[in-house]
Amino acid sequence: MQQPTLLYFEDEEALAQQLALVSGMPLQCIERHTFPDGETRLRLPTDLPERVVVLRSLHSPNTRIMDLLLAAPTARELGARHLTLVSPYLAYMRQDMAFRPGEAVSQRLVGRWLAELFEAVITIDPHLHRVHRLQDAVPADQALALSAAPLLAERVFREQADALLIGPDGESAQWIEQAARAHGFDHGVCHKTRHGDKDVAIQLPDVPVRGRCVVLLDDIASSGRTLVQASRLLLEAGARSVYVAVTHALFAGDAEQVIRSAGVRHIWSTDSVAHSSNVVSVAPLIAQGLQELARC
Repeated sequence: MQQPTLLYFEDEEALAQQLALVSGMPLQCIERHTFPDGETRLRLPTDLPERVVVLRSLHSPNTRIMDLLLAAPTARELGARHLTLVSPYLAYMRQDMAFRPGEAVSQRLVGRWLAELFEAVITIDPHLHRVHRLQDAVPADQALALSAAPLLAERVFREQADALLIGPDGESAQWIEQAARAHGFDHGVCHKTRHGDKDVAIQLPDVPVRGRCVVLLDDIASSGRTLVQASRLLLEAGARSVYVAVTHALFAGDAEQVIRSAGVRHIWSTDSVAHSSNVVSVAPLIAQGLQELARC
């Protein structure tokens, strides 16, 4: 079978280069221009094979989803017959039901759009709540959710082999358990009550933290307020130091600044979203995922 071509956008070139290196896929860039009124013009390579992989992480999602709405049908017009989306961070997954009458269920709507555009979708640590399978949210022919928790656990083990892993809320339990199993870390999960986008209350788990190096591990750092509250409570409880390890370093607004000001010693993240805290590449993980789908 002919190797698919990997299409990428210039602002994700670093991850694209890493993925091309480990997967052997030829690499081509989608040219992108923004007009003064905010409209987007894309130009794709004209020599596309039948199988194409499109790399586009969906932080700053509204603009990037438009990129996909333009790129996918254009790729088909240029000869592609099978399109795979690699979206390391997949936006709009948290709103999986209408909490009040009239609310749009964005997970269902965006998932359907992506399934209409692509035969296969690969993502990493999607923020799913009541939906447990990615394919239930994104009903493409193939939908694969990978986890970076073992990769982050390996980084933590190299830096702090005796670390105590703490999840900042119940939703983080799945990542904490995966990471803890990898190296036998002690671990626990906080209880969180959310009152608003930046208003959260945290209760520490019933595990001893005094004198310990604690690593807060989660899938996403967005507003940062959950991590801030957990960090302060851990230091007040006697933790020797607090680190943060996250898959998706979104850090909206002043999030990184407030996390660091809460006493966090270091932040480690993957390159699913380009950020200065990136220390772990997800390229090998994605390459394995592509191989898995090719065997199906």
